[in-house]
Amino acid sequence: MTPAQSMLRHATGLNLGKSLVDRAVGKRMESTGHVDQQAYVDAITPVELAELVELLVVPESWFYRDAQAFQAALEYIRECVRNNSGSRPVRILSIPCAGGEEPYTMAMVLADAGLPPTSYLIEAWDISSACIARARDGVYGRNAFRASELGFRDRFFSELGDDEYRIDDALRHQIRFKQGNLLEFDTATRQGQFDVIFCRNLLIYFDKPTTKTAIARLSALLADDGLLFAGYAEVPSFCQHGFTPLQYPQAFGLRKDPDAEAWPTRRRAMLAPAAFTALPAIDTGMRPAPAARRPRAQLPATPGVPAAAPAPPPRPAARAKAAGTTPSPASTVAPAQLLEQARRLADLGQAREAEHACRQCLVQTPDSAEAYFILGLLSEHAGKPDQAAEEWRRCLYLQPDHYEALCHLALLAEQRNDASGAAALKARAARIYQRQSGKTPEDRKA
Repeated sequence: MTPAQSMLRHATGLNLGKSLVDRAVGKRMESTGHVDQQAYVDAITPVELAELVELLVVPESWFYRDAQAFQAALEYIRECVRNNSGSRPVRILSIPCAGGEEPYTMAMVLADAGLPPTSYLIEAWDISSACIARARDGVYGRNAFRASELGFRDRFFSELGDDEYRIDDALRHQIRFKQGNLLEFDTATRQGQFDVIFCRNLLIYFDKPTTKTAIARLSALLADDGLLFAGYAEVPSFCQHGFTPLQYPQAFGLRKDPDAEAWPTRRRAMLAPAAFTALPAIDTGMRPAPAARRPRAQLPATPGVPAAAPAPPPRPAARAKAAGTTPSPASTVAPAQLLEQARRLADLGQAREAEHACRQCLVQTPDSAEAYFILGLLSEHAGKPDQAAEEWRRCLYLQPDHYEALCHLALLAEQRNDASGAAALKARAARIYQRQSGKTPEDRKA
């Protein structure tokens, strides 16, 4: 690690690559007249550090990004408002908030739902002072408006010309913006203060110790019955540190897990079918992600996964022999029912029975990726990470775009201190999520 990387990690917690840091430091050295990197690092001031961080933090966001999270948050906030009966506002935190798109989206969702402004309070933090200044100004160009339906822009923005729009003053005044670092957040005096926290796509910049520290701080800030919304590649890290996922499609929401000791990484919540049905779309053009296709192409070797490629799944007769069962031409239990049974049994802690149901499913449908995924979870819970990895590789052989299997393999790679392998798996999971949620390369460039 270079002196500049070390300084930035100590100051901000950011785990940044050498080439990225060197480029940013080079630009600042040109501006400040330094010719030696070590001399530049030794002479850096808080003002100069802020300038350097601005070059490294490249926030990209837009209104109603990953919109199911806002639907899930709205349903919870409505319940909180009913329960509070006006005794106190629901407190919401967005950190990091980038240019304000996320907290403003939450404010628009709540306004559209008819919640009075006095019923909630939104705070928004970001390490970048430039981002905070932009958020306070509330002026946005075309890149911030990527939904297929832009009715919210007509309701909440004034057109300035040249494809720029300013958000209404009423919403701007509803949000408290502040420049700051999560790792320096005062958790002692704000214990359990927030009912809802959005912290999406921050942990991807952190190493394992910093990730653990960040999650501990977020847990301290979140009320015991509150909700936290993470980025799609970050859910496994939260599950490893005392959170359990919401059963809400594509929301990537989590709660504190009071039973974390009973199931250390609390994967069993990911076994159960979704407990929430999608709410009617908020008037933003939101659409649920399309169902994942299940191609059977061979996967290239991926860092962070045991090197041996999985063999093709055995034929029904061989699988039946391995499972100790006799294949039946007309099984009385359908594969879908067996998978549901396996999830339920796993959730009850009956691992052996859950495994048997998965094996019975594989007798009938040897290409069931989901059966292998559940077997991987069961193996991990049994303390057999190598076997879990093999089951998840079989899952990915059958369904290369299985998002959850990639996330669990990424977490295994992290546990083995394979940072590059974990990063590759997370990046692959991110690409799959973007593809399945209907974001095209053109959308992301717009």
